[in-house]
Amino acid sequence: MVRLIESKLKDISTLLGEMAVLSQKALSLAVESFVNNRPLEHEAFTLAEQLRSLHDKVMDLSTEAIARYQPVATDLRFIRACGEVSYGLYRTGRYAYDIVGTVTVFGDLRGCSWDDVIRTSGVVKEMLTLAIEAFSNLDERQALDVIRMDDVVDGEYRRYLSRVIEGGGERRCDIAGLLIMRYLERMADHANAIAEAALYVVRGT
Repeated sequence: MVRLIESKLKDISTLLGEMAVLSQKALSLAVESFVNNRPLEHEAFTLAEQLRSLHDKVMDLSTEAIARYQPVATDLRFIRACGEVSYGLYRTGRYAYDIVGTVTVFGDLRGCSWDDVIRTSGVVKEMLTLAIEAFSNLDERQALDVIRMDDVVDGEYRRYLSRVIEGGGERRCDIAGLLIMRYLERMADHANAIAEAALYVVRGT
């Protein structure tokens, strides 16, 4: 027998799937922007707004599901976790837009060395992909992998910050790079939260 709540849970999952695709696209767009010095602010803003709109829909459906069906146990945990995942994907799109905005504000940054930033962005992209898969499949192993990778991104950010404080680099490049690294670090935090949401659904804690 099909439960009445199943249709609503499926609708929420479908919206999260759309958000997952858009957030990954936004992150890739941000990386392209600073690596190739491309002003992609309009494209990034459009993605961020689409994610915001979808996040609002997820929250509306979640509220409706709780009010109408009064779910308990796994269903309630899943709905609560979906809100966390939706917010994380939405914020990822917003930080991607912030990264593109940094490139726009600072102008031509082609003379900067992006080795550290590119390496960190690669880790964040992998984290986001794994976190999305972990929640979709409720895979504890993948979720724990994401949580461990968050420490890698935190370490990269701290090392970059220490180097900027010590000085010796080109000021514009250092400041722009530091801003981008901070946004990437925040994206990693949200990927980590998505992984933790998967563990919450599975474990109940």
